[in-house]
Amino acid sequence: MPTNEPITIDGSLGEGGGQILRTSLALSAVLGRPVKIVNIRAKRKNPGLQRQHLTGVMALARLAKARVKGAEIGSTQLEFWPRGLEGGEYEFNIGTAGSVTLVFQALMPVLAFLPKPTRITVQGGTDVPWSPTIDYLRHVVAHHLEAMGLKVAIELHQRGHYPKGGGRVTYTIGDPPGKLKPLYLPDRGDLIRIEGISHAYKLPRHVAERQASSARRALEKALGRDIKVVIWVEHEPARGLGPGSGVALWAVTEKSILGSDSLGARGKPAEKVGDEAARALAEDLATGSSLDRHMSDMIIPLLALAEGESTVKGARLTLHARTNIEVVRLLMQDVSINLKGEAEKPFLLTIRGSPP
Repeated sequence: MPTNEPITIDGSLGEGGGQILRTSLALSAVLGRPVKIVNIRAKRKNPGLQRQHLTGVMALARLAKARVKGAEIGSTQLEFWPRGLEGGEYEFNIGTAGSVTLVFQALMPVLAFLPKPTRITVQGGTDVPWSPTIDYLRHVVAHHLEAMGLKVAIELHQRGHYPKGGGRVTYTIGDPPGKLKPLYLPDRGDLIRIEGISHAYKLPRHVAERQASSARRALEKALGRDIKVVIWVEHEPARGLGPGSGVALWAVTEKSILGSDSLGARGKPAEKVGDEAARALAEDLATGSSLDRHMSDMIIPLLALAEGESTVKGARLTLHARTNIEVVRLLMQDVSINLKGEAEKPFLLTIRGSPP
């Protein structure tokens, strides 16, 4: 495939949101193949680049020494010309409650291939709607990255909630491995225990306690009382720019870790927050899958870059997952992908990767 002309990717493909942008630019950075993305976030109410997307673009541009055209708020077209990866010390401020975890998601495929240890600090929202929570990142995503040979230390300095943000997180890659190992997870094995964190900032302690109690009751109802459930309560009555709460849960199994989360909102009972997180986790566990519905799509670009053949069972074939598969096929034509499953159902995915 020629590398002197950018590969054009239609941003309205599949889910038509920020996932296409993140995956396309990350693979472009690792592979050294320029891309042109059109119709960015075409299926969203506010199409084009928003602050968190722009932060992800600029972070990838720094790591890939890329020349970028169209990197501005509201832009629906972007050209990205990578010129080789570099590491070091970086700090990025989204400037809103935009998700620091989605910025990390954009960087994930790049991190293993950085030429030296790297620290990246991002300011914004750590627990905000439509994105993974920081606890899910620390306790689920980080586990799977380490299984693929990439160890990332995630330091939470301060939580940030919608709409004020103010969160701050540092991601440290002390020893980039230069490669990714494949995963063989056709099943999860037996369930060992469930852990979680229920937090409340600038709210009464009973909010976090009620979230935790509700999650525990729902898990016991769905899975039985024999399963060990430990949910820690994190209460900060004064810290943070604004109030916020949430629950993150993760199930430790013989071969994997599956997770879920739910956030509080004005007028939303604390009991509903805990119940939502518990129900989602119980549903994914009931499928016998090795990856929950969110990890199922996030892992796809990494598997495509891994050395060897990976097999995973995902809890739900979401539109995000299908979109990631299509982007991989567009940018990595030498990657072999075998998908068995129907939309919104459990699926088995086998990918023979093509390392850069």
